Amino acid sequence: MNLYSLPPIAAALDGAYSVVTALASLLNPLFGDAAAALIVVLVTLLVRAALIPVGVSRVRAELTRRRLTPQLAELTRKYGKNRELLQRKTRELYAREKASPVAGCLPTLVQLPVVSTVYGLFSLAMINGHSNLLLVQQLAGVNLGTSLLALLGSGGAWPGGLMFLALLGVIGGVTWLSRRMAVAEARTAGASVPPRTAGPAVPAAGVPSPTGMLSWLPFITVGVAAIVPLAAALYLTVSTSWTLIERIVVRRILDPGLAAAQ
Repeated sequence: MNLYSLPPIAAALDGAYSVVTALASLLNPLFGDAAAALIVVLVTLLVRAALIPVGVSRVRAELTRRRLTPQLAELTRKYGKNRELLQRKTRELYAREKASPVAGCLPTLVQLPVVSTVYGLFSLAMINGHSNLLLVQQLAGVNLGTSLLALLGSGGAWPGGLMFLALLGVIGGVTWLSRRMAVAEARTAGASVPPRTAGPAVPAAGVPSPTGMLSWLPFITVGVAAIVPLAAALYLTVSTSWTLIERIVVRRILDPGLAAAQ
């Protein structure tokens, strides 16, 4: 079932289409074929700017979890053999500290409708019953509705493929730097755990391991950017870069000591 064909979603997508095409017409005299791509970048920046308060709250929650690392490690030492009791004690600790182990998911959830809209605008041949003219908009000679896989399959990978590789390289590099920061922060937090409470290499409950399997999960974004239309890959590149820069700036403001330790 195509969700974009549902009347409410189709109407909303058609509204977004009208806005993007109108803005592209205004910017076209100045930026030519790159006008639509510029709009995608501007939309990304506007969405991320609107989410700055949420980003600040996310960093505060992360710092709170790191501050609770010694207490979480102590709970793991005491109740590690009773997972149900450990989870209950962990929830009670977070409740007392007015923190949440899942805080920070809101930016991702809020962006899902935006990413879905961008994907629909630059992947559907028909929008609400009419032709989608955005598919012929280009950036560096590549249609915004073309993915890297489609480009490679068409045999026209040069020179458009270089642009895709650049975008994927930025996403991969930013994701690697983010993971490296998380590892450094975890080591700093781990240094505050007394040896008697640290336990025999058992991670504290509620604190994800920065070097575990889940720490590699964000790299999936690189693969996603290779299969979605160029417009969506552009959105992911700008948004991922913003996330890293925002995290660095906010952490330096909220916790200068942690930034200096890194």
